[in-house]
Amino acid sequence: MLNKIILASKSKVRKDILDKNNIDNDVEPSNVDEDVVKLSLLKENASPEIISKNLAELKANKVSIKMNDRIVLGADSVIDLDGELISKPENRKEAMTILRKLNGKPHFLISSVCISKNGSMIWNYTDKATLIMKNFSDSELEEYLSKISDENLYAYNVYQIEGEGRSLFSSIEGDEDTIMGLPIKKIKEYLNL
Repeated sequence: MLNKIILASKSKVRKDILDKNNIDNDVEPSNVDEDVVKLSLLKENASPEIISKNLAELKANKVSIKMNDRIVLGADSVIDLDGELISKPENRKEAMTILRKLNGKPHFLISSVCISKNGSMIWNYTDKATLIMKNFSDSELEEYLSKISDENLYAYNVYQIEGEGRSLFSSIEGDEDTIMGLPIKKIKEYLNL
């Protein structure tokens, strides 16, 4: 029987996905400085997928070092627009810039997960969904942003597929849990749940 896992993330959406799937969990944020890691990896010409994988592993390993024999789950999600890494916005102006970039274009949402124990990765998985955003005017994008609370905007990237954000897309291909940041089916397979 699996003991409670540790989620190395402050993400309410990821915690909700674990809870909905009856996976007993405690939250222990890794507090990894993601911007520093991203900048370092971008200087090495790392792809958005590699950056996502590295961040998920770093978060899981950092927390698992201090959790004796406990299973720790780290996760990270990024947007890949033609090879360009798109991160969560810091403010509403950045959110608008991101929405303009994605406007009318296909892009990938990449979610990586890593399970670590005693400071070392024991399993990882990366999944990718393809989304095509409809074409919107600036005023339509501003109206969309006005409906999103600050907390949701900064926590869940610029769109929320589980809510208001669904209306932004003409096409969504891929696992919805992946888009929300946690490919739970593969995690459950690995954990034999």
